[in-house]
Amino acid sequence: MNIKNKFYKIFNWEYWPSSMLYIPNLPYAFYLAYKAKHLAFFTAANPSIKSSGNGTESKFATMNLIPKHFRPNSILILPKTKIELVIQEIENANISYPLIAKPDVGFRGLLVKKINSPQELQLYLKKYPINIIIQEYIDYKNECGIFYHRNPNEATGKITSITLKKFLSVTGNGYSTLKDLVIKDDRAQLYIDIINETHPLKLNTIPKKNEIIKLSVIGNHCKGTQFINGNHLISKELHKTFDEINKSINGWYYGRLDIKYNTFDELQKGINLKILEINGILAEPTHIYDSKNYNYLKALKEIRLHWNNLYQIATTNHTQFNVPYKSSKLFINEMLNLKNYVTNIKNLN
Repeated sequence: MNIKNKFYKIFNWEYWPSSMLYIPNLPYAFYLAYKAKHLAFFTAANPSIKSSGNGTESKFATMNLIPKHFRPNSILILPKTKIELVIQEIENANISYPLIAKPDVGFRGLLVKKINSPQELQLYLKKYPINIIIQEYIDYKNECGIFYHRNPNEATGKITSITLKKFLSVTGNGYSTLKDLVIKDDRAQLYIDIINETHPLKLNTIPKKNEIIKLSVIGNHCKGTQFINGNHLISKELHKTFDEINKSINGWYYGRLDIKYNTFDELQKGINLKILEINGILAEPTHIYDSKNYNYLKALKEIRLHWNNLYQIATTNHTQFNVPYKSSKLFINEMLNLKNYVTNIKNLN
């Protein structure tokens, strides 16, 4: 990484390590644990999800909590499954190419990839001998993250974050190569390694004037997607729609839904949308990463506000609905195992 890019990342806090959001807030986390009288109190927030969604849960199992008409066609592929069987399962699930492949356990876009052919899929599965979700590629125009929470003893909940996602792209001028356009773009050049991997044959082509070249279709920050604060779009109609969605997902009270949709009007009405993932207690209100419109101190405060909501939900589930807190020792062991798992698959990458 050149010096210009290093300084760009230093002065744009959305690129800072995630620990910069959490270490300053640790005293507040311990205060909540003290009030709950349990270090792992938050594990009671989402009873239907393993450890309420601490990152060790099966994404495939969690996705199956979503009503069928809201979720993409998906299958789970175990390690060393013969490619002929994989291809047959893909056909049976009515999934066509391109498709999305991603680890069953993972987060922040880890190993998520758009796959364009059976040959490409075979190489991917061979490279990553872990449980893999194969999911239909949803070609809706837009993607967003909506953070929702509802106290179990209340009939309605609240949307506390809308993150609009702007996929990484450049615009042609009619004479520069795609590679030159990427290098000249402040944001795109930060992801040059990913672009080299995903667009090797296009880098020397010359896009037409005003032609928009989308460089990523994966809505994760690590893939170059820009997160934009969309909280001004929160409305009564949107609340009503997501109250209905929440009540159709048994045992989920706190977290973020990552959603593909065509128009925001349709999203408000709850039509023509697909829920790609449910994220539980590790979920972030990702609108805070809009560093142009959200400052660092305000982001720290937003994390604390969400943790307080988490505390209210988890303790209500525990005291009023007898949802047990997971053993602190077991929770810590799960997180250590997750760390080792992530290290291992990053090494595979």
